[in-house]
Formats: sequence, C-alpha cells, structure tokens
Amino acid sequence: MSEAQKKQVQVRMKNRLEKNYVLSFNKEESTFYEDEKLDAMSGATDSWGKNFTPGMQYKNVKTNSQIQSQEFYGKQFLVKDKLQVIDWKLGAKTKQIGKYTCFKATASIPTIELTWYNFSWDSQRSSNEKKIDSTGAEIDEEAIIDMTEVEAWYTPQIPVGHGPLEYWGLPGLIIEVSAGNTIMLCSKIVMNPDEKVEIEASEKGKVVSKNEYNEIIVEKMKEFRNNRGRRR
Repeated sequence: MSEAQKKQVQVRMKNRLEKNYVLSFNKEESTFYEDEKLDAMSGATDSWGKNFTPGMQYKNVKTNSQIQSQEFYGKQFLVKDKLQVIDWKLGAKTKQIGKYTCFKATASIPTIELTWYNFSWDSQRSSNEKKIDSTGAEIDEEAIIDMTEVEAWYTPQIPVGHGPLEYWGLPGLIIEVSAGNTIMLCSKIVMNPDEKVEIEASEKGKVVSKNEYNEIIVEKMKEFRNNRGRRR
C-alpha cells in the first residue's frame, strides 16, 4: 500500500476502535451509555460487535444495584445485579486532568466480572484446556481466576462515587480508567446542565443476572458453531 492508503487504514481502524460514551449522574444514581450519534459520524458502528458491547447501564450506589439493558441477536435482556465489588487501593500520586486534580487508585478484578456481556472463543478454549504444574499434577481450573489490573484516576472535587462501566466506589468521580487493553478518558464534564437529565433504569427485557446472561451467550455461540458444522 502507498503511504496515503496506510494512513486511510489507520484512520478507519482508529474510528472503529474508539467509542464515545456519556455518563450522567446525580449524588446516588448514574447512567452510562454509548453516544451512537457520534459513533455513527466517526464510523465506529459495528453491527456484529454490538451483540457483545455494554448496553445502557444504570447504577445506584445507595441501593447497591445495577440494571443493564442488553440486546443479543434481536432478543432483549434486562440484566439486574449488585454493583461490582472492588477492593480499591488508594494512592497518594496525583495528576491534573483538565481543571481537576486527580488521585490514583488501583484494583485487581476478576476479568469475567468486567466482561460478562462479551464473548471470545479464546477464553472458552483456555477454560477447557488442562493445565499442569511443575510436578506434573493437573491444576484445579476453579482455583485459577484470570484477573485484570485496573488503574483509575478520580477527583474529590466532584464528590460522587460514580464511574464508567463496572467502576465505582471511590471518594470522587472517576474520570480516567485503564483496564487491560482498554483506556477510558473523560473528554468533557458539564456540571449542572441547563437541560434536566433524566436518570432512569431500563424496564424492558427478560430479567437475568450477569452470570445467567453470560451463560446464555456462551451457549448460543456454541449452538451457532455446531449448526455451521452440521451444514458443512
């Protein structure tokens, strides 16, 4: 490819890999959802991938509840569960993000608890493989938990315990998160907007827990694979 073509490919990949989300909140509640208008303009939409991306999420830190709307191949689910348990380690390191002084916090969280709405054959294969220790004995798979190291930056200048996706529970708004190969950055904060923002949970869909939803998509993907195999 020419240099011009390479640059075009890089721009397309950047647009597909970057997504825009909106986090709205009051003292106790928050909603987090994809800004599909911005993503459509940038070319970041992906009809296949939308089956495995987070839907509209509602969190309530007072009632310790989370409600997330998920669509999987045309079927609507309402995933109700408790908020993710996070054992944050608060650090003294600070940095400036825009006009806000932010403090660093870290945590180690089971990967499946951060990606329960997603699916990959790699994770399925690794869970089915037998693992052997140095003595030749088989390792108990249930004793092995894949963990994701999380780094978050929060600002006490906005004293609410909210954040994007599963992240919450710090003494200030989380405005930057790094977890695995994902980085979430806050690009704009509007406090006390002129237009009133409604913070409400979705109500439509079959009610399931996070674990139940993950089991549903895993079984459905295996069914798709088996059906393709039979057609061949």
